[in-house]
Amino acid sequence: MRRATIIRETAETKIEVTLDLDGTGRYDNQTGVGFFDHMLDQLARHSLIDISVRATGDLHIDDHHTVEDTGITIGQALVKALGDKRGIRRYGAFNLAMDDTQIRAALDLSARPYLVWNLDFPTQKIGQFDTELVREFFQALSTHGGITLHIDRIHGFNSHHLAEATFKAVARALREAVEPDPRMAGVLPSTKGAL
Repeated sequence: MRRATIIRETAETKIEVTLDLDGTGRYDNQTGVGFFDHMLDQLARHSLIDISVRATGDLHIDDHHTVEDTGITIGQALVKALGDKRGIRRYGAFNLAMDDTQIRAALDLSARPYLVWNLDFPTQKIGQFDTELVREFFQALSTHGGITLHIDRIHGFNSHHLAEATFKAVARALREAVEPDPRMAGVLPSTKGAL
């Protein structure tokens, strides 16, 4: 039962996230930020992790707190759903092509958060969405999910494609990392004895 629900409430946001690591990629994400919901849908679909997000936040100010706090809460739910991490593959990597864009994502569910971000957006906005919030989301996910996460832009000039390819590439890498490894059933994927 690799499932978890986390509720996080601050003066700025209230976020409820439910994850099922052994799902089929079902999604039901409602944050009040349309483009961000679309990106979370991609994260679920391509990771095969069922994700449900309910978020209310101070959108009258901007989208920052809602996006960042959703990343925090998904990260916390991921940690809870993974438990002691016995039997998982732990590592994942994927090169994803989407039209003009190619993004490479590599990650380690190491409990040592670190984000390497080699991605600049050519525009500041995708519709009404601030492109800098893509990095903010992945920084929060990495920090609170205990993920070493490397994201590299190989090619690309369309901001929408860059953002969407990033969510999809991370999703595919995450799918690989959380999958049970049949050769490591019940074994912790580390020589340290703890992750």
